[in-house]
Amino acid sequence: MIDEAGAVRQRRDLFVLLLLGWLLFSSGLGLKNPWPPDEPRFALIARDMAESGDWLFPDRAGQLYPDKPPLFMWEQAVWYKLTGSVRLSHALPSILAALVTLLLVWDLSRRLWNRRVAWWAGLTLLAVLQFPMQAKSGQIDATLCMWTTLGLYGLCRHLLRGPDWPWCWVAGAAMGFGIITKGVGFLPILILIPWAFAKLRSWPRLPAVGGWRWGLVALACLGAVTVWLAPMLLYAASSDDPTILAYRDNILFHQTADRYVESWGHIKPMGYFLTSVIPSMWLPVTLLVPWLVPAWRRRLKRRDARYLLLLGWIVLVVFFFSLSPGKRGVYILPAVPALAIAVAPMIPGLLRRRGVQRTGFVVLVFLTSLILIGAALGIFVRPEEVLKLEAEHGVKPWALLATFGIWGFALATWLRSRRGLSALVLFLWGGWMLFGWWAYPLFDAGRSATALMQRTAHSLKASDELGMIDWREQMILHADRPVTHFGFGGKLDDRTLRSAAVWVAEAPGRRLMLPERRMAPCFDPQGAVDLGTAHRRHWRLVDAENATGACDEGPVDPNPRYRSRDRRRSSTAKR
Repeated sequence: MIDEAGAVRQRRDLFVLLLLGWLLFSSGLGLKNPWPPDEPRFALIARDMAESGDWLFPDRAGQLYPDKPPLFMWEQAVWYKLTGSVRLSHALPSILAALVTLLLVWDLSRRLWNRRVAWWAGLTLLAVLQFPMQAKSGQIDATLCMWTTLGLYGLCRHLLRGPDWPWCWVAGAAMGFGIITKGVGFLPILILIPWAFAKLRSWPRLPAVGGWRWGLVALACLGAVTVWLAPMLLYAASSDDPTILAYRDNILFHQTADRYVESWGHIKPMGYFLTSVIPSMWLPVTLLVPWLVPAWRRRLKRRDARYLLLLGWIVLVVFFFSLSPGKRGVYILPAVPALAIAVAPMIPGLLRRRGVQRTGFVVLVFLTSLILIGAALGIFVRPEEVLKLEAEHGVKPWALLATFGIWGFALATWLRSRRGLSALVLFLWGGWMLFGWWAYPLFDAGRSATALMQRTAHSLKASDELGMIDWREQMILHADRPVTHFGFGGKLDDRTLRSAAVWVAEAPGRRLMLPERRMAPCFDPQGAVDLGTAHRRHWRLVDAENATGACDEGPVDPNPRYRSRDRRRSSTAKR
């Protein structure tokens, strides 16, 4: 039993952790628009979903979007309805999901060990580089991580401190909601593999948790999935729209099994996560590996099932994603909360080791030196590479870098090698604050396409229609009017360009926005409006007077034109 003083200390610990998490995750909230590659896509879908009222079939500027289930976009759309701000609504789901994950990590660590371990688990989670990075991002992965952590939480309470069937059923529902977030929400169920190993080897202190009620876990998972899947399938079954049927087949098969087995993007070697992601993205924990591995080995020899289940699950998650040819570093984010829990019991002892502190100090000095050298090159030397970087982003970030470097130098001077690891963590936390409050407003105009679209708006009359070729989601998101667009993501050919040229000529007041390299042979750059460079492309604005006549005849793209901000099923696509 916990006395009143102990309960007060627990509440205080949790309050401090959540407050620190909020300060880190929300720094700069509202100071930036969605940034590519992924944030503008989800923000555009969510905004159009909220404005159109079409919540069942997500669409990207009029084109159905089958790459991801819609739960995350629903969350963003709800926040857009509540706030009316894309700047807030695209970021809030990830921030809140990360805070819930932090709460779950703290509480599970407290139940499996004690209050002290829970405190260190929370701090470790906040320190791991990848976790705040995704918490500050308007991407889908922090929300997926919340669902997988909730699933892991419920299963660990049942398998290690159970039986606890209600929490096991909550875990089933969490996995279902994870599946309609990103498809891989079932990952927590993999913990049954190390648990079965421990049971077969008669590891001690494992409760009896079998029985027919596991079927209810599966039903809870299916019930959560059905929240979206059932109405989607019913509508598709009653529809004769081939695009709706294609969406159903694409999201159920092509974007799941096909994408995992035969990925068509982000192709990486088998060991990609071990060599290119974990060493950097799981800092500073990766610095502790020489001390952690022997400590974990001793506990596994004592047959402590807590470590077997957590570490075994982490290995299985990394192995699962390693088997697929397509890999992105963010895929293994769901393993980070379990890593924090498995590391936390050893942290107090590790902090007393000189080698641990010196390692953290060396890494801090190395990173600080690189940052200060980069700032000095930008401020004083100004080589060609620096000038290109300034031109690409339209800003000079050298004062920001210098401040970050001075912050690291001050920590290294103050805490020295005796507190090197603590200094490194404070350095990273200070970096997140600087990134949010300084870098967000500094880089936003260039990264978000707001500057480009403002220049475009100034070049248009109020009555003009706007078309786009080779567009990006952030451009349509910040356009001041509906956009007719042709093709997406560079998958264009001469027929697509010819279709756009035909559209421009069909009515007066039509203007086409396209990269300069796409103008030939249909348009003459002479007389075209120069919109400047953004997103590695030099943009031009043309009308019928810029047409060369070379595209007056010939085949056009058989795919329809799409118009943004129109409800997908209430507006027939035109050819």
